[in-house]
Amino acid sequence: MNFTKYISKHIEPALKHDLPGAWMPVVPEGCVRLSSGFPDASLVPVTELKQSVTRLLNEENDLPLHYVGSPKVDQLHTWLIKRMNERNIHIKPEELLVTSGACQAIDLIARILMDEETYIVVESPTYMEALEIFQNYTDRILTVPVDQDGLRTEELEEMLAGRTRNHQPLPKVLYTIPTFQNPTGTTLSIERRKHLLALAETYEFLIMEDDAYGELHFEAPVQTLKSMDEDGRVFYIGSLSKVVAPGMRVGWIATDEAWIETLFRFKKDLDHPFAQSVMATYLEGVDWSKHLENLQTLYQSKCNTMLEALSVQMPKTVTWTRPDGGYFVWLTIQEADTAALLEKATDTGVSYIPGKYFYLEQEDGLTNLRLSFSAADENEIVEGVRRLAVCMSQL
Repeated sequence: MNFTKYISKHIEPALKHDLPGAWMPVVPEGCVRLSSGFPDASLVPVTELKQSVTRLLNEENDLPLHYVGSPKVDQLHTWLIKRMNERNIHIKPEELLVTSGACQAIDLIARILMDEETYIVVESPTYMEALEIFQNYTDRILTVPVDQDGLRTEELEEMLAGRTRNHQPLPKVLYTIPTFQNPTGTTLSIERRKHLLALAETYEFLIMEDDAYGELHFEAPVQTLKSMDEDGRVFYIGSLSKVVAPGMRVGWIATDEAWIETLFRFKKDLDHPFAQSVMATYLEGVDWSKHLENLQTLYQSKCNTMLEALSVQMPKTVTWTRPDGGYFVWLTIQEADTAALLEKATDTGVSYIPGKYFYLEQEDGLTNLRLSFSAADENEIVEGVRRLAVCMSQL
């Protein structure tokens, strides 16, 4: 094998983008971390998870510590199916695969659908780890912008029609975070959801629906693409990271049985049966509706605190999104380079993620940044926004 040629073709392209999957801001002690897209630490059920570990090991001796794991693994699978049905995603047991977090789900789907000849579509901006995963398989990535109503499906339609007219290859799959998107916090409107599904049928592409934040709505729940999918085109990707604990690495894929069988073959033993067994044991005793209500109430309060602080502190040259759920607010600062501003911001005592890291082409997003209201407490949010406003006033 010519390793120099292999590295040039496969490794260097994956390294050319300075993405936050391998990069996070250096945050000095005392800095308010508005960069952290983590759950609020007070909402992670540490005590209940400890009790679940003890109960699991006492009940089943050493079974959870073997390769196959406890029967509770199957119980988790059953619980997830039940939850999907409650959210109007009506699936059979053979149409769901538990994964080690949403990232493994994205990678597995990419592995079976993509090669270096495959064209895919992503939102612009989008989740940076997903971009990294896709670049491991193809560099033929097309982008469609996002506005306050989510993915601009009319621009997607124009692009698809243009490629058809010009006899260019059409995309095989589209990746979207339609509900409380990372990084913008925006939500795809119902009209655009219907339009997107119609385009998928007309132009025969598949959809990866990443719903990591979908349960964290502040008002009414949002209808998922999968619940509207009549043609079996949607791979639904779910996660318990944002609503229970990210370190447990529990995610799943819901799609047609034939796809699940293929995904299972590629997944092999890349599993965490102990974590899945602990999660199932925890879920046995939790009032899920009450648990979600607690999360939704606290995150809505934090979001409102951030939005109020922004309205009071920020100069008129700054605008931002107003999310209906999730973790994030997306700022636009006129005539500013938010990557260059970051060092000054951390010196002032606040961190964020520069917008460029969420774009395929990193000259885009230079005037944007992502703030997270999930991990910091409300006093920290107010102080962090104040410190950021000080930096903005010095531009």
